[in-house]
Amino acid sequence: MITGIGHAAFIVNDMEKSLEFYCGVLGFTKAFELFRDDGSNYIVYVKICDGQFLELFYPKEEFPPQNMWKSEGYGHLCLTTDDIYKTYDEVKARGAKIELEIQKGKDKNLQFWMQDPDGNGVEIMQIMPESRQVRG
Repeated sequence: MITGIGHAAFIVNDMEKSLEFYCGVLGFTKAFELFRDDGSNYIVYVKICDGQFLELFYPKEEFPPQNMWKSEGYGHLCLTTDDIYKTYDEVKARGAKIELEIQKGKDKNLQFWMQDPDGNGVEIMQIMPESRQVRG
């Protein structure tokens, strides 16, 4: 069962300007960062309120999952669930084409991916107790 919106993701051209806008102008809080396996910059999480975030991605030529994101701007919509396995089975039974099977993300949450009819990425995520979103 879908329980809410976990985050909206954007690929930004200038992280500092984006943080100034979302944190400085809108008053949100920089929550934490995630890094690629090679240690390079990847994502900055901005907390809107408890349980709701923006994911700001550093610009890079390749974005996972492949072929689901544009090169800048809107990245994807993340919907949260309280039971990822049940939700996966339900949406698949309703005809969703799964692009990326259930896996644990860098933030330690469980996730799977699909596309809407226009090709926009939709992530379904179960927030896990050990995740950065919960720990802060």
